Amino acid sequence: MTNDVVIEVRAFSQSFGEVRKIRGLDLDIRRNEILGIIGPARSGKSTFLCALNRLNDLVRGSRRAGTIRIDGRDIYGPDVDVVALRRKLGMVFATPVPLPRSIYENVAFGARRAGLRGRLDALVRDSLEKGGLWDEVKDRLHTSGQKLSGGQQQRLCLARILAVAPEFILLDEPTSGLDPISTMKIEESLRRLKKDYTIILVTNNTKQAARVADRTAFFLNGGLVEVGPTAKIFTAPDDQRTDDYLRGRFG
Repeated sequence: MTNDVVIEVRAFSQSFGEVRKIRGLDLDIRRNEILGIIGPARSGKSTFLCALNRLNDLVRGSRRAGTIRIDGRDIYGPDVDVVALRRKLGMVFATPVPLPRSIYENVAFGARRAGLRGRLDALVRDSLEKGGLWDEVKDRLHTSGQKLSGGQQQRLCLARILAVAPEFILLDEPTSGLDPISTMKIEESLRRLKKDYTIILVTNNTKQAARVADRTAFFLNGGLVEVGPTAKIFTAPDDQRTDDYLRGRFG
């Protein structure tokens, strides 16, 4: 593993019962990059994200092969603390699910569960600022997070995972249900965050990958077709299937 590679995936496969969702995946993810993952439905994109923080373990009939190493350590090793792993790899899902609590408590909740007791006010502000939401909510921190707009709720969920100090941010279609302005604000936050975090963005919006990803990986039928600098993937891909997908010929 080279110094800038922080996630190393080798011959990784993931199945649920008789259905194989990921097939022999080899992929390196670099420190402080935004890696965009694109591909049609059922190509294994979301399954891969859930493999990274072991959410697939919770699915009945889940089986895997191969290895995923983060900072050189096999995340499926027998001595891995799965709770700590999931804290290290914070995940934002397509549909925001704020807790039925105040904006403040939404952000503070996870930090308290992680054992932090002091300086919560500063932590809440810092997390909301990083999530691009502070200026919009600073005067109503004690109102319900569920009363925010959809885009604000998604940024609140982002702030909530930032409060527990992850090293990686995993995003599964984070703007799929949002309007263009809310989408833009999420993307602006991601560009700022990559200096401190490694970000993996699954998106069905190829234009979004083109806008924010440093590198882009194209998944198809559970496998990696190719990965490379985003500009190259979108203008001169090595594989004809990538070009066909980006031109809308399938998917």
